[in-house]
Amino acid sequence: MASSQGPAQRVFTAGRRLLGSLLATGETRLRLAVLELEEERARLVGMLLLAGLAMILLLLGIAVLTTLVIVAFWDSYRLTAIGVSAGVLLGGGVLLCLRVMQLARRRTLLASTLKHLATDRDLVEQDRRESRHDD
Repeated sequence: MASSQGPAQRVFTAGRRLLGSLLATGETRLRLAVLELEEERARLVGMLLLAGLAMILLLLGIAVLTTLVIVAFWDSYRLTAIGVSAGVLLGGGVLLCLRVMQLARRRTLLASTLKHLATDRDLVEQDRRESRHDD
């Protein structure tokens, strides 16, 4: 049965279909990236609000507790109480700073998009290898 298209027309049609598939895949990945960015932004705003409120409450609680410790030991060990309170507060602050730095090094932004792009790349490379073996 004779084909109604010549070889050049078939190549052009196949190229157009390939380009359409690439654009559709790219659009899907871009939509996924935008969705992930929106989710990450909402999560960060909520987390910042909660962290700010927690810091204010912790600051007030620590100030009251430090004052209580110093007043309790005012007559006998006031300098020791002030020094120990300052040491505990500074040590806790340093530990929390180290923990924040550790959390900040984690990469979660666009993790799903990057995973899907890697899968797409692997599939394209696998198809390319298979087509080479078929030739």
